[in-house]
Parts: sequence; C-alpha cells; structure tokens
Amino acid sequence: MTATIPTAPLPGGDVPLLGLGTWQSEGDDAYRSVLTALEIGYRHVDTATGYRNEGQVGRALASSGVARTDVFVTSKLPPDRAGRERETLEASLELLGVEQLDLWLIHWPPDGVASPWVWERLVELRDEGLVRSIGVSNYSVEQVDVLSEQVGETPAVDQIPWSPADHDSAVAHQLAQRGVLLEGYSPLRRTDLDHPVLATIAAAHQVTPAQVVLRWHLDHGYVVIPKSVTPARIAENFAVTAFALTADELAQVDGLAG
Repeated sequence: MTATIPTAPLPGGDVPLLGLGTWQSEGDDAYRSVLTALEIGYRHVDTATGYRNEGQVGRALASSGVARTDVFVTSKLPPDRAGRERETLEASLELLGVEQLDLWLIHWPPDGVASPWVWERLVELRDEGLVRSIGVSNYSVEQVDVLSEQVGETPAVDQIPWSPADHDSAVAHQLAQRGVLLEGYSPLRRTDLDHPVLATIAAAHQVTPAQVVLRWHLDHGYVVIPKSVTPARIAENFAVTAFALTADELAQVDGLAG
C-alpha cells in the first residue's frame, strides 16, 4: 500500500506526502494511533518535543516491526530550546529510539524572529549525521529568506497551517521557487467539511469531503499530516490513493480560500 502514496524529494531522502500527525495525541492514545497507522501502511510520522509524546511514538515504532529505514520520522525543536539544540535533539533521538531523524524542524521562530544562529546549529547537527534533512515550521517566506541569506542554506521544508481555506498560491509559488517543500498541518480542522463544493466532489468520487481535502494536498504536491487517534479515521485518511482530482476540481477547491 505504501508504494501508492506519492513522495517528494528532500536532501536526505524522499518524504511520503501523507503522514500521521500526533499533535495533542497523548499517552496510550499516541502509542495506539501510531501503531495503527503503521499497520495500515503509513510510513511517515510527525511529532515534536513540544508534543511530549516522543516516547510513545518511539514505542510504537519499535512495536510495529516495520524497518526503521521504511519510516520517515519528523520531530521539532521548541523555540524556548534555542541554545540547547544538541541536548534537545539527543533527547528526541533517545525517546524515539532512533539514531537519526529524517527531518528536524525549528517549531516556531524563536521570539518571533528568523534566528539564523539557531538555524546554523541545525545545519551543524545535520552535517554530523544526526538528522537527514532540516527545515522550519511556522516561518514566513521572508524569514526563510533570512536563513538562506545569512547562513547560506535554505530550509528543505516549511511546515505551516494549510487547507483549502488557507490556500495562497503566492506563498506556495514563492516556497517552490526557493526549493522549499510546503508541508501542511491541521488540514481538516481548518476546513469547512460541509461546504457544498467538497460535498459535490466527494459524491462524484464516492469518497468523503475529508478525503477530498487530503487528495487536494497530494495532487498539489504538498505534504499533509492529518492527526487522529481513531482507527477508522486513520484508515479513512490513508485511503486517498484510489482517486485523483481533475484540474477543474482542483481549481474549485482552490477557490475555497478566504
């Protein structure tokens, strides 16, 4: 099943465009959701130091029996850990039970500014082999440019709130121009799933409006990481490979942007 999920290239290796988000997944719920996702066929899991569930994610990775090399694992550096990058990364690796992250992000701009001195530390730790690819989250295009100009390395990913309602073709184009992969979070939470456009497209493909939203991300080439702890919903979110949106349908969903 995993072969049917499209991927995008990153400097350290390809990332599946569809992953499992774990924000607000806690304790055994986090463990069970990740284990369920891996059993269904997900091969991309997103967590963060700030989620306080890396240990549960790591336990699920170990329990799943899926080879480490087959799962793309992301974590994030909290802005209040600026200056303690190595300590934070090493703690994440230990909790997750892995020797290397596939992607490590600055979770938010520290103190609201780009902070190239923090970005320099991510580059160093990547070069030491502790991380395969590095990027940012919740950064503006202008802040991405500050990192590129002052450090000489452009983030591979910018993980930002993204949904049809958030769709901004200018932002998507500017990131793509810079070689930055757009990764969207909270895709369903930020969408009016009762919108008639989504209902009509869903009916045409015999899928749910939520599946239309996720397919919209994939057809645009965006990474998307819907979060759920409900097994049926985790499975539904993964079942988006049997259909694709037409160019007209994509344009209709694009038009939902506020």
